[in-house]
Amino acid sequence: MAFQQGLSGLNSSSKALDVISNNVANASTVGFKNSGTVFADAYASSLTGAVSKVQIGIGSGVQAVRQTFNQGNITTTNNPLDMAANGNGFFEVELQNGGYALTRNGQFNIDKNGYIVTALGDRLMGYQLVDAVSGDVQAPATVTADSFRTMMIPSTGVGATATTDVGLSLNLSADAATIDATTTPFDPDVPATYTYSTALKIFDSLGKEHSLSLYFARRTDVVNSTWDVYTVVDNTVPPPPITANATLSFDGLGKLVPPSNFVLNSNLGPDADPSVIDVDMSLITQFGGKSTPRELTQNGSSPGEIAGLAISRNGVIQARYTNGITKDIAIVNLTTVRNNNGLSPIGNNYWVETPESGGFARGEPGNGLNGVISAGQVEESNVDLTQELVQMIIQQRNYQANAQSIRTQDQILQTLVNLR
Repeated sequence: MAFQQGLSGLNSSSKALDVISNNVANASTVGFKNSGTVFADAYASSLTGAVSKVQIGIGSGVQAVRQTFNQGNITTTNNPLDMAANGNGFFEVELQNGGYALTRNGQFNIDKNGYIVTALGDRLMGYQLVDAVSGDVQAPATVTADSFRTMMIPSTGVGATATTDVGLSLNLSADAATIDATTTPFDPDVPATYTYSTALKIFDSLGKEHSLSLYFARRTDVVNSTWDVYTVVDNTVPPPPITANATLSFDGLGKLVPPSNFVLNSNLGPDADPSVIDVDMSLITQFGGKSTPRELTQNGSSPGEIAGLAISRNGVIQARYTNGITKDIAIVNLTTVRNNNGLSPIGNNYWVETPESGGFARGEPGNGLNGVISAGQVEESNVDLTQELVQMIIQQRNYQANAQSIRTQDQILQTLVNLR
């Protein structure tokens, strides 16, 4: 009986040492989850089938090896595509040999085809829409099963966008003097003919840059005082007399009286399509002090190439282009299962689905029970080296004690044999 107890303890200690050694060896591996050994005692069976009052144990056995899926420390890296799942959920990848796997290792790069991949070349899964004709990619407004796919970073930039909307947010001075349009007609080259001017860049259909100058001349200073608005494109002054594009009227509270928009029709170049620009002046006010701009906006742009990537805590991958445009191109997926310990490890910090784990539940980071994404960071192994080394010493002592019991049993048996 002592021999059986010692042999069982020896096997259990050996398996526990194997688990601890694996934890120590992978302590520096990104996303690695440590394992713990679950033991169960074993009992001798009665030959008669009766249960005695005293059960004599024959040692212990390893019942299961379970991984601990608690959060590891988060470390900053220099790679903008590195991600840490901060909270519940796994990154899901499409394996090169088929099928899907889960991982907490968020070290990703871009392969030659533009796909976001692991160090092994397996592609990260997420939500993305791809135009079948142009190949343009974008993040879906609402994630659906149809938009779930391997994600790619486009190799091409964005094309030119013609300006179609201009927004003016500024204050026109209520202290400004009036200018008589009859005696002092507007001339952009003569500052005395207008009260205030400002300018902004606009773009034609080919992405060429042009200058749009706006001039404001105060005409009356009574209640519902009026201002004439003039426009000049690329400093090309039309022949006199120059007519106003619009007239603004303000009430006694300095607020603009509608209408507050006008449409500018212009040929910005012989090789570009004619431009039709809606100029929104609804945010113009008339208060005391100086005439000052607050914000001038327009929706056109020149062509641009990808200059960088950023990932939000909700998994939205945003591309930054050289022309100043930003565009949401994908959403990273996080996958959960009902029973993490039911997942089957297949190596390389990958786990796959089993009947015990339950099916994959996919969703956006930060949605429901899913954690959030920490971009430019990775999750370290959750192995506590100090604890593991202490456990290794304890298991080594147990191993030695069980080995000694077997040796003692062997010596006793040898002595009995010699007594004959």
